[in-house]
Amino acid sequence: MTTAVSTGAAITAAPWLPFAEHEPDRGALRLYCLPHAGGSASAYRSWFGRLPGVSVRPVQPPGRETRLRETPHTTMAALVAELADGLLAVEDGPYAVYGHSLGALVGFELLREVRRRGGPEPVHLFVSGSAAPGDDPVDDGPPVAAMTDAEVVALLRRIGGTPEWMLTDPTVLRMILPPFRADFTVKESYVCPPEPPLTVPVTALAATDDPRAGSADVAGWRDQTLGRFRVHTLTGGHFAVLEQPGVTHRHITEALRATAR
Repeated sequence: MTTAVSTGAAITAAPWLPFAEHEPDRGALRLYCLPHAGGSASAYRSWFGRLPGVSVRPVQPPGRETRLRETPHTTMAALVAELADGLLAVEDGPYAVYGHSLGALVGFELLREVRRRGGPEPVHLFVSGSAAPGDDPVDDGPPVAAMTDAEVVALLRRIGGTPEWMLTDPTVLRMILPPFRADFTVKESYVCPPEPPLTVPVTALAATDDPRAGSADVAGWRDQTLGRFRVHTLTGGHFAVLEQPGVTHRHITEALRATAR
């Protein structure tokens, strides 16, 4: 387990955790939150102070917001390798990981990368809005990398979660389309390598009207862990977990309490 952080390691970790100073370690457990494709750390800012005994740590991938000038990753392996460097540079206590949509797959592969390096495993993995690794992905049409900007905007409208004013502002589109394309390239090129299941408990969240990850799709995560597994279903679409934070927080809190027992 990592017990010390050098100055260089701290610098390595800092870009990934842009809001750390806004959420002090109010408890013994940190919850690292990974965003959806094209999303950013800001997706979880409203979670600050809402989870008892938990310090929320939104994760910022390259190419957006505070890391806008950086080139976003286009492969899962490169993304997870750099993210694991940052996590292991600062983590020396109990922690958990939450990922939504693409973030769920990134969180899963992050845990496997940490395990390969002999690092400290989290106490829990939370996933939402994503079918299990290796299951048939949603057919979004041709690869996003080959789509025109207009076609990508149409896809964003179908998925939901992006305000219409952002989709009609050329200046904003120049900022949000590159990371979205990169993230979808990560998703479309991702192949789940065969490895033993995780041993950590997994809680999966689905939504009744989510065409990308309904209850049956999310249930497949059961095969990815030897630990305790539960599925909860919210009413709503693909972003129900973010649109109904109170419900999501209750499931997280209950799962962490059960893990601690």
